[in-house]
Amino acid sequence: MKVIFLVSLAYLAESSFVFILAKPWNHLWWLAHIISATGFTVLSFGVIRAFHTTRAFSLVFSQEEVINQLVTSKGLSEKSEANLRAILDNSPYLTWLKDTESKYITGNKAFAKFLRLEHIQLVSGKTDFDIHPMELAEKYRTDDFEVMSLRQQKIIEELEFDGTDYNYVETFKAPVIDAQGNVIGTVGFAQDITERKKKETELRISSVAFESQEAMIITDPKGVILRVNKAFTDSTGYSAEEAVGQKPSILKSGHHDPEFYRSMWESILRTGAWQGEILDRRKNGEVYPKWLTISAVKDSAGVVTHYVGSHFDITERKNAEEKIKHLAFFDHLTNLPNRRLLLDRLQQALSFSARSKRKGALLFIDLDNFKTLNDTLGHNIGDMLLQQVALRLQSCVREGDTVARLGGDEFVVLLENLSTEALEAAAQAEVIAEKIITTLCHPYELGEHEHQNTPSIGITLFGDQQHASEDLFMQADLAMYQAKKAGRNTLRFFDPKMQESLNARTSIEVELRRALDKHQFHLYYQAKVDSSRRPIGAEALIRWVHPERGMVSPVDFIPLAEETGLILPIGTWVLETACTQLANWATVAKTAHLTIAVNVSARQFHQPDFTNLVIQVLERTGANPQRLKLELTESMLLSNIEDTITKMNELKAHGVGFSLDDFGTGFSSLSYLSRLPLDELKIDRSFVNDLETNDNAVVICAATISLAHSLKLKVVAEGIETEAQIYVLSLVHRCDYLQGYFFSKPVPIEQFETLLQQFR
Repeated sequence: MKVIFLVSLAYLAESSFVFILAKPWNHLWWLAHIISATGFTVLSFGVIRAFHTTRAFSLVFSQEEVINQLVTSKGLSEKSEANLRAILDNSPYLTWLKDTESKYITGNKAFAKFLRLEHIQLVSGKTDFDIHPMELAEKYRTDDFEVMSLRQQKIIEELEFDGTDYNYVETFKAPVIDAQGNVIGTVGFAQDITERKKKETELRISSVAFESQEAMIITDPKGVILRVNKAFTDSTGYSAEEAVGQKPSILKSGHHDPEFYRSMWESILRTGAWQGEILDRRKNGEVYPKWLTISAVKDSAGVVTHYVGSHFDITERKNAEEKIKHLAFFDHLTNLPNRRLLLDRLQQALSFSARSKRKGALLFIDLDNFKTLNDTLGHNIGDMLLQQVALRLQSCVREGDTVARLGGDEFVVLLENLSTEALEAAAQAEVIAEKIITTLCHPYELGEHEHQNTPSIGITLFGDQQHASEDLFMQADLAMYQAKKAGRNTLRFFDPKMQESLNARTSIEVELRRALDKHQFHLYYQAKVDSSRRPIGAEALIRWVHPERGMVSPVDFIPLAEETGLILPIGTWVLETACTQLANWATVAKTAHLTIAVNVSARQFHQPDFTNLVIQVLERTGANPQRLKLELTESMLLSNIEDTITKMNELKAHGVGFSLDDFGTGFSSLSYLSRLPLDELKIDRSFVNDLETNDNAVVICAATISLAHSLKLKVVAEGIETEAQIYVLSLVHRCDYLQGYFFSKPVPIEQFETLLQQFR
């Protein structure tokens, strides 16, 4: 190919020299001679380009044939010129000839068409500045002079604008040299290579894509691996040399049966593709999950020529899915099944029980006094206890039984496959429950602390009739509360009487919600007197006067109001009613000095807006804050002690007083007692009742009075019923205030104001 090209250049140089020296009437013949040489050069250039780009060319002449044809044409100038012009004009390449001043001499039709000229003669004698924009013309002129001065050919690839679109053009320029070695001009050829550049770009993109982060493999139609990328070798551990020539079956993990692969290839043959999750094996033997995509590559006739597979490791995703699943179905602290998973297993147990006729049992387990441990030693210690309880519970049950944590200190044990006889099944459940009680009562090592804890367990059986899961939970929960009422550290079975009690409770709840709107609540007042038996105030106590049930005891509805949240509106009503009464008393000189003590529930006190609520009620009613006493219990103070102190100080700043009710029955702690802005302590009635029969009760009461006075607190003894109690407390131990049936039962406001007259 190089020989052909060199011969053509030499011939072209000779022809050009003759053309320039010839007389004007011989220019036409020598022009044809030059054109013939140019045509030969074009042909040579095309052959070379075709050879280097496609390695194939449909029309290739030998060197001798081309030279003979050109030499023969010298004697036939007109015919030769026509023939060679035809060759040039039918060439797909743009071809032109310039002199030493970079002026155009001639060109072919393709070049004329490119310049949008009707005839190529229109460029004769013109420069690029006459045809192209200034910047482009300057570049072409520079290229021409560079080629002539260096006497070297130049191949240029550039992006050009043809007036409507941008195209890639490849230009070949070469100097024309005569027989004496003088440069007499330049010859140029150009072709549009836009499509080729697009294909090259596509190949580069494909190459980059192939070496992406996704592992890729290419096989022939028989599944023999032809090529793999780096991501494949990194993922599988097989090098390219080890993989090429093998089949993808080297990755098989053995975890899929033949049906799996048969279905895969059915999809590939039918649709040309398959994708899905698969377990494969790395070179080191590790089995791992991956997402695999296989696509068939077909030719224009629809025949498969290759298969392309790509995959990415989904181990991390699978691990994340497992973690999410674990979080969804297991308790994060104890690693036990949570309520969601327990409900699923309970449903399965109910179905099994219905088929097998075997009974099952649900055990509701609550840790006694767990809140006290949390509040005194901290939640970290409480969490340690829960973790140890979880382990002990698992050691008490059989394989196939379920231990779950519902939250807080509540655990549930699901027993399956018990006897078909109800009594025998109950006995089996009781044995396991007793084992749980014994095991959970053993001391716990909680960091530096040794702690002993007891459980209360409620049990319900299932299997003899259709049960809803929530009904069983309710029954076991109810039985557990019965165990707590029985003194804790014991178990109770659910029975229909419990259900009757539950139904009654539900009925009361419905009526309790209506009681406020129907004005069924009333405040009763019980007198509080000083050591001289003169009334100094009263404790306001709520009573529910039901139109059908009559007087409903606070013991029956206050706990229910706490659980349902109704204690909040009820507590607000009590506070407002008591403050209104204080405002009324303040208008009468004989009652202006009286105080009213109002009991505040834990749920009510720990509301974020409790302080503002009290202040707003005082402002709205006009009551004197110094005449209002809020009674708090020890247990409610232990919950978030810092928040409690903050709220008490805020109200204390407004003049509101505080009384600590039932002192000595809870977790009495001098550390918090000294920090709380209290005004008085109330000795619980249980100590007062035993004063005449129990010396210890006397000691406790005396110590409480002495302690309170040392802290500059007043003391109220409640539950006074006899003169002897008054003597011991008031005269002997200097108790400040007394309260009880001896002086007055809780009565409506009208009766209370009548009693005030009697005291005087």
